[in-house]
Amino acid sequence: MHPSIENNPNLLPVRPNAPRVKAAFVILTRNSELEALRKTMQQLEARFNHKFQYPYVFLNDVEFTEEFKTLTSSMTDAEIQYGLIPKEHWSYPDWIDIPKADKARHKMGAANIIYGDSLSYRHMCRFESGFFYRHPLMQDYEYYWRVEPGVEYSCDIDYDPFLYMKENNKKYGWTLSLIEYESTIPTLWKTVKSFMKDYPQLIPKNNLIDFISYNHGKDYNLCHFWSNFEIGDLKFLRSEAYSTFFDYLDRSGGFFYERWGDAPVHSIAVGIFLNKSEVHFFNDIGYKHDPFMHCPIARELQKKCHCNAQESFDDTTNSCLRRWMEV
Repeated sequence: MHPSIENNPNLLPVRPNAPRVKAAFVILTRNSELEALRKTMQQLEARFNHKFQYPYVFLNDVEFTEEFKTLTSSMTDAEIQYGLIPKEHWSYPDWIDIPKADKARHKMGAANIIYGDSLSYRHMCRFESGFFYRHPLMQDYEYYWRVEPGVEYSCDIDYDPFLYMKENNKKYGWTLSLIEYESTIPTLWKTVKSFMKDYPQLIPKNNLIDFISYNHGKDYNLCHFWSNFEIGDLKFLRSEAYSTFFDYLDRSGGFFYERWGDAPVHSIAVGIFLNKSEVHFFNDIGYKHDPFMHCPIARELQKKCHCNAQESFDDTTNSCLRRWMEV
């Protein structure tokens, strides 16, 4: 049986007098994704947030329309904040050679690499890697839960994952882990190894590098947590270690000269900076982001879910859950 919430004696259902965590859902979205977002909010509210009323922070690189604000605010009684992303967080930094970036993008597009020719996708990956937690609307929060339009939540969540993270000193939580497309990150690990060589004082010995490497750091095994669902401690992202790490990667240009995703960036940071006790697999949270789904297989958990455990991604060839269990 996979490790799961139901056999954790410290985790109780809704606790009426439990302390409130400074936390929010953070959603990077477009006005055009309104319908998909409302479906996701409906599930998130029904499965969890109608009991806890955590606020939402919506972020966009253009202003949200009044229709978007009206129709999202009607989905919840919780507070919603709507934020515009600063231009410097959604544009080329001044050290990028734009013709070189354009050429690389067109080459990847011609090779049919997923999102290979998309500039907006690159801005998104860079923003999610190093800037969403710096947005003014995020400054009052200690924890975040990332949500994307169109994802599905298939299980009742009768406890507070934010409180669980805080009380158990968890820095990062996930549901799906899989293999990255190597063609999108050809020099990422080389850059990470240079970072570790240049900043050995930031790398703890008791870390999770064996989750992301089969040979203790010589090579990257391409395992990463799928960051479209993640619950995290913002102190980790705001730390000197992570800030130095992101800036190092950003300066290398890989977000634009290649197509580095925020998922491998976050996951490698978790692997080199955190230990296993600080990372949590939310096995009990049924979750789907096309084309992959996590569905808990434990019978007791299935009673709270509408997903089909036989269709869960966890036991497939490209899942990294087995590696997680081994380290």
